[in-house]
Amino acid sequence: MSHIQASSGDLRTVRGAKSGGARASGAARLFFPAVALLLLAMTAWGFGPFYTKGMAYPGREIAPPIKTVVIIHAVVMSAWMILLFVQPTLISLRRHRLHMTLGKVGAVIALLVCATGLVVAIRSAQVTPGEARIWGLPPKEFFIVPFTAVFIFGAFVALAIAYRKKPAIHRAMMMVGTLSIMSAPISRIDVLNNLYVGTAMERLFGPFFITDVLAVLLVALYATIHRFDRLFAAGVAIIIALSWGIWQAAPTEAWLRIASVFV
Repeated sequence: MSHIQASSGDLRTVRGAKSGGARASGAARLFFPAVALLLLAMTAWGFGPFYTKGMAYPGREIAPPIKTVVIIHAVVMSAWMILLFVQPTLISLRRHRLHMTLGKVGAVIALLVCATGLVVAIRSAQVTPGEARIWGLPPKEFFIVPFTAVFIFGAFVALAIAYRKKPAIHRAMMMVGTLSIMSAPISRIDVLNNLYVGTAMERLFGPFFITDVLAVLLVALYATIHRFDRLFAAGVAIIIALSWGIWQAAPTEAWLRIASVFV
């Protein structure tokens, strides 16, 4: 009898472990769709004045010479954010074939994001008055932020595409690539940026700080509900280091010489 009781206890332990593992696995499957939905919501929040009134931040008119390309960029960027939610959702629903089909569309959209983003970055710096200040910097200095974002995003997405048959690498690089451009909408959410404007964090990271904090929190959350993803964490560490380096390089003579080629 004692042997039977011990076996029953062991069975309950195994069942409990399996149940806990299933819950963790389910939470992990929902993690990336949930994060994508959060990023989509933050994009809509940050660019709300543009979506609802066609206005640039903070409530000013978009310069006529760049209005068309800004609208095109907004359309493809919005498509990317929507696809970022759809794709992991399809995986969680086990619709792998449709996921792969849409992946080809996603590659084209990513290319358009880079192309239009580069044009918007250059043209915006060209038409913005020199006396204007963006996060305390003149246009030519701030130009480093959108200019480098295009290449960082493109690099991570290219890695994701190259490793599309290795899901762990693919999803981590896609998420990190998207996080690398999230400072654009998040830096337009005043209620968040007011938490650190004027502090050392602004001097160190400029418009990137809230995005960097969000990225770290996402790595920690994923580790809590599933496991520590070293690739995801490494990617986040890279974009944090780059955000610091970019912001510190903005006022340097070296960057201004590069910017002068375009602006």
